[in-house]
Amino acid sequence: MANIGRLSTKDAVLFLCDMQEKFRPNIFQFPNIVSNAARLLQASRLLGIPTILTEQYPRGLGPTVPELGAEDLKAHAKTAFTMMIDDVEMELQALGNPRQAIICGIEAHACIACTTFDMLERGMEVHIVADAVSSRSQTDRLFALSRLKQSGAYLTTTEAVLLQLVQDAKHPKFKEIQKLMAHPSPDTNLLAFASTL
Repeated sequence: MANIGRLSTKDAVLFLCDMQEKFRPNIFQFPNIVSNAARLLQASRLLGIPTILTEQYPRGLGPTVPELGAEDLKAHAKTAFTMMIDDVEMELQALGNPRQAIICGIEAHACIACTTFDMLERGMEVHIVADAVSSRSQTDRLFALSRLKQSGAYLTTTEAVLLQLVQDAKHPKFKEIQKLMAHPSPDTNLLAFASTL
């Protein structure tokens, strides 16, 4: 059967990439990207989905922003442009090598792209949350998303991920997930990109 990219709570990991203080003034739509990622983090906690957090050179770029709500997570410091560093690989092994990755963060054309390529090469299914991913420039962001789709990643949105993970209004956590969707996800200017899909 063809792989259609159906998300499963049993085989997914949420990856939160480098949403740090020094990036705040420079990343396109940064507050909305972080807000959408924070919703996904809350949902992952409700649904028992493990989460992996990285920080790019935190000594120079600062800690993860507090509004993400990730203070309880261990941040994996890195200098590489991929999240798939040794510590993360070990964490994935300890989790039983899950097959699906849900990716949020920055920057789309750098760390998100390198991480996606590494994951695809190891046979993982990659779901890039387009309204929770950005770059300093909208051009880099949109061309990165297009390139990653060409490579085999799935492009999705925050609300689509939330609904795919519960799959049924009878799900025991649906009401709590529904509260995360009480307001539409903030617009992150992706409509210009829609014509190229």
